[in-house]
Amino acid sequence: MARRSRNRNLPPPIPETKHAFIESLDQEGRGVAHLDGKTIFIDGALPNEQVTFQSHRIKPSYEVANVVEVLKQSNLRVTPKCPHYGLCGGCKLQHLEFTGQVAAKQRLLENDLWHIGKVKPDNMLPPLYGPAWGYRHKARLSVRFVEKKERVLVGFNEKATRYVAVMDSCEVLTTEVSALIAPLQILILGLSLREQIPQIELAVGEPVDNKPVIVLIFRIMAALTTEDEVQLKAFADAHAVQVWTQTKGPDTIKPFYPLDAPQLSYSLPEFNLRYPFKPNEFTQVNPQINQVMIRRAMQLLAPQAGEKIADFFCGIGNFTLPIARSGAEVLGLEGLANLVERANESAALNGITNTQFGVSDLFKMTPQALTELGRFDKWLIDPPRDGAFELIKALDETNSPQRIVYVSCSPATLARDAGVLVNEKGYRLKAAGVINMFSHTAHVESIALFEREA
Repeated sequence: MARRSRNRNLPPPIPETKHAFIESLDQEGRGVAHLDGKTIFIDGALPNEQVTFQSHRIKPSYEVANVVEVLKQSNLRVTPKCPHYGLCGGCKLQHLEFTGQVAAKQRLLENDLWHIGKVKPDNMLPPLYGPAWGYRHKARLSVRFVEKKERVLVGFNEKATRYVAVMDSCEVLTTEVSALIAPLQILILGLSLREQIPQIELAVGEPVDNKPVIVLIFRIMAALTTEDEVQLKAFADAHAVQVWTQTKGPDTIKPFYPLDAPQLSYSLPEFNLRYPFKPNEFTQVNPQINQVMIRRAMQLLAPQAGEKIADFFCGIGNFTLPIARSGAEVLGLEGLANLVERANESAALNGITNTQFGVSDLFKMTPQALTELGRFDKWLIDPPRDGAFELIKALDETNSPQRIVYVSCSPATLARDAGVLVNEKGYRLKAAGVINMFSHTAHVESIALFEREA
């Protein structure tokens, strides 16, 4: 018989408290220190601070830890605005002053470009700022019924866990959506399927009749009862929102009530463009900074009438249609057919005829397939986090454009792709800079300009 462990009922050991000096921030917004030959990633710490910490994950070469006490504060440390900060995992940098956040992201981009891609830009662009609060027009909120407390939680997950944070507001969501969190908790508590609604996806469009268009997609795992339907309709009427439902995959998303509601849309006034979209289709979460980002992209790309320009990973045509306003002939390629359909719809709505859109898996691009698309004067690339490695590797002397503007949501993959463009494909990195699309988070959006060497 196996011997019973004497330590089975003992409490876990208390982690050792250690002291560290914080050197920098990592890609997740954690303070970075080095101690006893290890790299220590410390949540809640800022560069140039002296802190004590306790590790909760210990590996041979690194540790992950939390701050216990800040012994010497950075002059950029501020009091977080959100009362749920520290518990909610939605934001990681509210304790860092707003301009300090942007500076840290710029340093991270520069470091990644050099350490990963072995490249340096000729010019670092001034960072692009957006609103600090109330900027988020799209989000996915988790939902959980807590039986012991007889309450429903609606919000983002807790930091580093799958539990839903206890919260009744959110400072980065639009004020109208933030004000819905507490009423949604009450609504779902009264529904028969309160244990079978795991999430609510939300999207906010431009106002119609001075009211923002708000869509809430309820992920439901069981059929609604008649009483459930009555309550959902009453909620929609009371809060001026649209309720949509999703029973299985994305193809089951459909409007529930009201059925005659205005369509979601956003606009780019500088280019006289309007984009309709569905709530589950990809659009930038921060429409204000999106306008500024497109302006910079057009300045760097400098499209001219008569040029042929390719927009890869074009989505619903966020960059394609502004490029087309220059008079250039534009090809937009995207992997998702529904987004291509929406791009064609927007082109027709805005009276644009000098564009073509197509469906293409750009992660499987080959030199032959790229050459068959024809020769382009310029490219704009706006890939997801995986980057555009296969597309860039397919470049050769027969299909290389003179200029490439690369919009990135991952400095690491941008740096990797920049290394290929500069060190293998004959391009020069003329400029790069960050776009603070997601204030108070560690997420880094950036833009870079490449030109082919003569």
